[in-house]
Amino acid sequence: MVLRMQSLSPPRLVSVDGPIIVGAGPSGLAVAASLGEEGMPFLMLEREDCIASLWQKRTYDRVKLHLPKHFCELPRKPFPDHYPEYPTRRQFIDYLEDYAAEFKIKPEFNTTVLSAHYDNTSALWHAQATGPGGAQTEYIGRWLVVATGENAVNVVPDIPGLGGFSGEVTHVSHYKSGEPYHGKRVLVVGCGNSGMEVSLDLCDHGAHPFMVVRDAMHVIPREVLGKSTFELAMLLLAWLPLWLVDKIMIFLAWLVLGDLDKLGIHRPAVGPLTLKHTQGRAPVLDTGALARIRCGQITVVPGITRFTNSDAVLSDGTAVHVDAVILATGYRSNVPQWLRATDFFGKDGYPKTEFPNGWKGQFGLYSVGFARRGLSGASADAVHIAKDLCQVWKEERPAKKAVRPTYRRSISVVLSCDPSKIYE
Repeated sequence: MVLRMQSLSPPRLVSVDGPIIVGAGPSGLAVAASLGEEGMPFLMLEREDCIASLWQKRTYDRVKLHLPKHFCELPRKPFPDHYPEYPTRRQFIDYLEDYAAEFKIKPEFNTTVLSAHYDNTSALWHAQATGPGGAQTEYIGRWLVVATGENAVNVVPDIPGLGGFSGEVTHVSHYKSGEPYHGKRVLVVGCGNSGMEVSLDLCDHGAHPFMVVRDAMHVIPREVLGKSTFELAMLLLAWLPLWLVDKIMIFLAWLVLGDLDKLGIHRPAVGPLTLKHTQGRAPVLDTGALARIRCGQITVVPGITRFTNSDAVLSDGTAVHVDAVILATGYRSNVPQWLRATDFFGKDGYPKTEFPNGWKGQFGLYSVGFARRGLSGASADAVHIAKDLCQVWKEERPAKKAVRPTYRRSISVVLSCDPSKIYE
């Protein structure tokens, strides 16, 4: 009897002349553009087949930027003048695609980083990835930029009985429009900005949403007298202490929105800006959902204890019959799943070092998009990272005319893992 052993192809070894950027969302694009403008090469790896996959594939149709556009600009490129104050999903995607084209950012798409670690002996980062067709590649470079963001993995709560519920259960990442839910009773689990907007969208399409409000939360108007409340808060923070600005925001919310306790929505003891600063919990910006709650088109319900075949049993003991469930329960970072042997990130997937210094770790490790300060925070971190990297890179390289690089110029050597074979 003869046994034949089939040898597996060894992974390629790719030496990267510049940082390895993991993630082609807005944060990664901001770093890449800032590096490219200084002439520093880079390699960007993206698991999906497009840039900004969260916006392109996992957002609902009606979503808009929650903040005025000038707070959401990426470095070196403002939004077009004809864009509205709160650009739509499609407009933001167009802006990002124009951004990538203008700065000649060409990611390696369909490339998933399975693990990355720092090798003390060689003083290099090793990122193992699988590409199209399952091809295995190990990228090696001096610097690693983690740009996978806070929204890499869906959060699905473990609610007793949910698996036996007979109706449709959908995470908000798969929700596009309320049209398929016309005439249905829909339970929306989660009351953040997504939960509020999905509930409003369901109303607009003739559904009857039940929105679960389990914990206390801040709801503030998106605008006061035509001005952004976020912009007002930033202006006040330049002159007043945080605690006082919190009190002003709460007073304005009460003045514009009224007493929300009557609607089953309770405010936390900690102010909205303090809560965002200390726990990363952003206040909900009302865009019309509260008016629908007041007129009964959206029903606020307390927490859920379990599901039956067709009902949701609430924490107060009542059972609500629903036809479908939408989990507006958010996302989390996936960094702990693939970044090895470093204590820069905690188990929650966020840098342990708090803002404003959470963008830089040890041994050439950087993070962008984890400051819990939205696109403006990611842009600020991107500028810091590019400045820090370019300073080191320029000091170590002979002076020469800067050339704006694309990802192709960042790859200097491609090797087989088999030392007996070398491919150029």
